[in-house]
Amino acid sequence: MPVQLDIDELVGRARDGVPRAIARLLSLVEDAHPRLPEVAAKLTPHTGNARVVGLTGPPGVGKSTSTSALLTALRAQGLRVGVLAIDPSSPFSGGALLGDRIRMTEHATDPGVFIRSMATRGHLGGLSWATPQAVRVLDAAGFDVVLIETVGVGQSEVDVVKLADTTVVLLAPGMGDGIQAAKAGVLEIADVFVVNKADREGADATVHDLKQMISLVRREIRGPSWRQPIVRTVASRGEGVDDVVRALGEHHDWLVQRDELPRRRAARARDEVEAIAVQRLRAEIVDLRSGDRLAELAERVVARKLDPFAAAGELIADLRDS
Repeated sequence: MPVQLDIDELVGRARDGVPRAIARLLSLVEDAHPRLPEVAAKLTPHTGNARVVGLTGPPGVGKSTSTSALLTALRAQGLRVGVLAIDPSSPFSGGALLGDRIRMTEHATDPGVFIRSMATRGHLGGLSWATPQAVRVLDAAGFDVVLIETVGVGQSEVDVVKLADTTVVLLAPGMGDGIQAAKAGVLEIADVFVVNKADREGADATVHDLKQMISLVRREIRGPSWRQPIVRTVASRGEGVDDVVRALGEHHDWLVQRDELPRRRAARARDEVEAIAVQRLRAEIVDLRSGDRLAELAERVVARKLDPFAAAGELIADLRDS
């Protein structure tokens, strides 16, 4: 007999910071549990306080090491920190493959830290489809900062900008990052640049290339805008991490002063609502697929009695009438 979920109790315990309750809510999110709308309704009144920081960049730049170092620095300020480490999916189980929690074991016993690896499960853009709801869980659970570490898949990994208040793009010398930056469009999504492994040869050249590209982009911007800082770090030794924390704080203050923070969060809400609506519509279409209606429309298209646009129009009309 399945165990009955007491959503009120679960949310209450998560609000009290009980790790098992937070983990259970995140599992409901990842599994798209039928009671997820109820969970969201209970969590939403307690959200809006966490600062959401995204960390992205090409593979091999040290995102996990940088996330761990940021955790240490933020905890030194007394802040509670939640981490969502997005990993590639196992092709067999669909679960997270890399397991960033293994690389952050030094924080495992800290009650002010909660780390969760989440699988992309085939979702493009470097995030899991469940990430927005997972952020809501950690926000409602009282974490001051939520760090989102993306997969590191390269040029398609820009979805994090839709979720984060501040997006940190990590680069490293000797990896062709100048070319990658231009291709991936990171100039458009970055609020803070971090050149990690800055003790390596080529770090000065990487910083120089970034400054040049930033200056080229800024020529096309009219009016005042945020000037993206470039911070050098050696995350494995904790060097420069305090400068990153300072840059994050300055960007947050700028967002608040310019009323940009509400605008970003409104855009995030629009994207989330749209994604949920599209998912529900897709589910309804799958229901139609199991019947005869979609097959009938397809046959009419093949027989050239109906064009695909008109067929799609009839399908949408059926959904509206259902």
